Amino acid sequence: MAKIKAKLGKNFEKPYVCQKNESMKIAPNQVVAVTYELSLLNDGDEWQMVETVGDDQPMYFIQGMSGLPEAFEEKLNGLSEGDTFDFKLDPEQGYGDYDTEAVAEIPLEVFKVDGKLQEDILQVGNMVPMTNEEGHRLMGQIVEMDDEVVVMDFNHPLAGREMHFVGKVAKVRAATAEELEHGHVHGDGGVHH
Repeated sequence: MAKIKAKLGKNFEKPYVCQKNESMKIAPNQVVAVTYELSLLNDGDEWQMVETVGDDQPMYFIQGMSGLPEAFEEKLNGLSEGDTFDFKLDPEQGYGDYDTEAVAEIPLEVFKVDGKLQEDILQVGNMVPMTNEEGHRLMGQIVEMDDEVVVMDFNHPLAGREMHFVGKVAKVRAATAEELEHGHVHGDGGVHH
């Protein structure tokens, strides 16, 4: 090294290392941005597009910390910025099978605050945050209601569904120490705090 430094003179600092994002491959603890179209297999065995995430607002997440199905992240491992993807996930690889035991009848009284019903919340189709007996927060969808009970479905909305993703990797970069500590992306596409 000393011979090389002497030969290059005083302008020699460190060897140049290519740090272009497009050569960075998706791996755990990296910030990933993707654009995609999600289609679900409907009852007629046809694919129906249900979600589009475009270039104007890609989905950002930290690989390995996203809360997305493991199989989704596994399919993206090793891809680089600009790479495209096209894959299907069956329910087992996605959000699991639909669980009829995750549908519960909840007394209407639970939805009263200071003796008044929260009528703006109590609409069929609304997603409502709830807390179970262990203190864990759950999101449930109101599927039915009458004068005594609210029927809520605590399955993930995509439980029991086969999913087809077609998309592109928009960006890959190393996550900062703070992002890894917090468990979410900061800056573009992430949390600002």
